[in-house]
Amino acid sequence: MTAVAEQTGHWLEQFTNQCPAAEPWIQALRDRAFARFAELGFPTTHDEEWRFTNVAPIARTSFTPAYPDKLLVYPESVKELDPSEVYLAKHAAFDQNAFVALNTAFLGYVTVFQVPRGVVVEEPIEITYEVPERPDLGTNLAAHPRTLILVGEGAQCTIVETYKGTGTYFTNAVTEIVVGDRAVVDHYKVQQESIDAFHIATLQATLGRSAAFTSHSISLGGALVRNDVNATLAEGSDATLNGLYIVNGTQHVDNHTMIDHTMPHGTSHELYKGILDGKAHAVFNGRIIVRKDAQKTDSKQTNKNLVLSDDAVVDTKPELQIFADDVRCTHGATIGQLDAEALFYLQSRGIGKSQARSLLTYAFAQDVVDRIKVQSLRDSLERILFEKFHEHAD
Repeated sequence: MTAVAEQTGHWLEQFTNQCPAAEPWIQALRDRAFARFAELGFPTTHDEEWRFTNVAPIARTSFTPAYPDKLLVYPESVKELDPSEVYLAKHAAFDQNAFVALNTAFLGYVTVFQVPRGVVVEEPIEITYEVPERPDLGTNLAAHPRTLILVGEGAQCTIVETYKGTGTYFTNAVTEIVVGDRAVVDHYKVQQESIDAFHIATLQATLGRSAAFTSHSISLGGALVRNDVNATLAEGSDATLNGLYIVNGTQHVDNHTMIDHTMPHGTSHELYKGILDGKAHAVFNGRIIVRKDAQKTDSKQTNKNLVLSDDAVVDTKPELQIFADDVRCTHGATIGQLDAEALFYLQSRGIGKSQARSLLTYAFAQDVVDRIKVQSLRDSLERILFEKFHEHAD
């Protein structure tokens, strides 16, 4: 038996035993996705995109489905919904991503929101995925949440996705966001998984002409975490990707982003910041692609990491792939420790060393938190950060 067959054998049993899809087109999609997953197998560190992230702990663990099938959930305010088969699995492709293929193969728990053309949704759309404790099913549960957000032309909305749970489990999430022409979307993802959990997630945003999309990725929990955030821009689109990851102990977090400028006059800005302590390991890979037709592109990418211990490791790789000649693109990455002069200044003002370290660390993270426009979410994160860094100071 080949290594791929050994890894996928358990999943074949789970796939075969799941309830048939309610719609024939969903079952056909499931079948195609699992066939592709079986061909790909789980990625290894020999794959360039996974060079610093070893998913063997996921591949060799047997999981039990955490959720029953739940086909589609629509907001009550939406009276007419476009056929889901027009959009579902059309943006987050599973041909080269084994985890997206696996999610699609177990398509069943799907949340769909549609914001009609020209509608401004004042309150945030809140989506929470929580893996519950299920002793009757065993300790190793797997959830494959799927989210589809359709935002009509000229519409505006705010989306807050939260992931959490208890114990040892595997969350394998895929979110597809389709942003219509001149629409505005502000998206937040808060990952607060159990410290023993595995979390793999792909976000694919497809922007229409002159659309504006902002993503904020906050990673706080999980033993092994991988976030893929991708945005495809049209003419005049604007994309902003912000991220904050805070890891300690033996936590591992990997952020891969890709901004694809396909048409002219697009702008993108990216700021990811990480704080590492203990023996934590962080990976950042940010890719900006400027296609041949994407003249007048303006793109900036920054990754900054604050390392609080001698054993923490950061691997960062910003990338630019430019095929147009009239563009303005910059990128940069830094890895450093707390500023000695700033520490000395605070201590000279009567602040203890531990508290001074805590204040400077908090200030480093605050730069990203201040960009969060949802007040309740910002307040919640500020409390979490204060408690986390206060404990570190003690």
